[in-house]
Amino acid sequence: MQPAVLIRLQPLGPWRYGPGEGGFDQLDSLYRSDRLYSAVTLAMKQLGFLDEWLDATARASTPAVVFSSLFPFQADVLFAPPPATLWPPPSALVTAPSPVFLTKLRWSAARFVPLSLIESILLGENVLADQWIPDPESGCLLRRDRPTPSPFRAVTRTAAAVDRITRAAVHVTLSACVEFEPGSGLWTIARYADAGVESTWSLKLESAFRLLADTGFGARRSSGWGRSEVPQFQTGSWPALLTPKLSRSLRTERQSPNGDTGAPVFWLLSLYSPSPADAIDWKTGQYQFAIRGGRVEGALAAEKKSVHMVSEGSVLASDAEPIGTAVDVAPDGFAHPVYRCGFAFVLKLPTPRSTAETEPVETPSDPDALESRPCDQPEPAPVNLEPEPTTNTGEPGDEI
Repeated sequence: MQPAVLIRLQPLGPWRYGPGEGGFDQLDSLYRSDRLYSAVTLAMKQLGFLDEWLDATARASTPAVVFSSLFPFQADVLFAPPPATLWPPPSALVTAPSPVFLTKLRWSAARFVPLSLIESILLGENVLADQWIPDPESGCLLRRDRPTPSPFRAVTRTAAAVDRITRAAVHVTLSACVEFEPGSGLWTIARYADAGVESTWSLKLESAFRLLADTGFGARRSSGWGRSEVPQFQTGSWPALLTPKLSRSLRTERQSPNGDTGAPVFWLLSLYSPSPADAIDWKTGQYQFAIRGGRVEGALAAEKKSVHMVSEGSVLASDAEPIGTAVDVAPDGFAHPVYRCGFAFVLKLPTPRSTAETEPVETPSDPDALESRPCDQPEPAPVNLEPEPTTNTGEPGDEI
């Protein structure tokens, strides 16, 4: 197991993390890992650790520190995008006292699911459909029997530049932002390569997050946006820090002899850019892509090169754990490299259940997906002109 630290940020005001293509009236779905790495890197520069930090992360073949994206939390409930291969949940695991909940509940409307529920699905435990309801404002799956407000909501704020002489508004702008309820916020996990890396970087990393909590994350920092209370740090080992029950199950699975179960699969909790050393089986798994762009921090604000990255919640099949790479997205002729962090923050999933048991309760759909995984087309079945016997045989379940 690797050392790790769970970091909670409780915002003091609105946050803005816009989409890569720009647009002040739009928001990204979450504060992604590449943006988080950029923010931490700028903080390390202010603290005087920039070269040392880049040598340990972006310039290294295997990074010393890897971040997940920032995901929402409410009180003690942590939310995350569920594994794409297991959401909507398998019908064999879903139970309800009334069939109404099985037909009316739109599982695919939930973009963020409690980690406790994700653990239950991965361990093959039953899911009570009548206990859950998707929140339309935040996209979080909330408990129906414990009414709570939305953890966060997207709003639009108006700002106006006022002439000091005439006191008339001369320019009005609209900015979309995220507002959080009291007791809600964002969380991330930083995973260290080993205990030696933890002793070297743990205090520096905590200092960087404290600095960012004061100065702000994302856009409109000069207006006080993006700030948070003092970050909360919880240390432990990965993956027990995030999924203790699943971690015990994985240890038992490694100790128990079993047959050939195929390539291991990994649940992605960050953006990911494949490195040449990664051997991903792109014909299996389930994944989506996001186009990442933006501008360089500073007065010039030059436009970065756009890259395709595998998005959070994807499931990748690989014989070894994916590593990823940091891509140089600096404009042509720029004075120095500009890194887009694509290191993989993954969790190995337990051995999948049989196909018949993993049929989803509804057909998953994601209209926001920019690009879907290509799949092989099946060969056409030969035409049989002879009449077939009318034996009553059951049909196998469809594969996901």
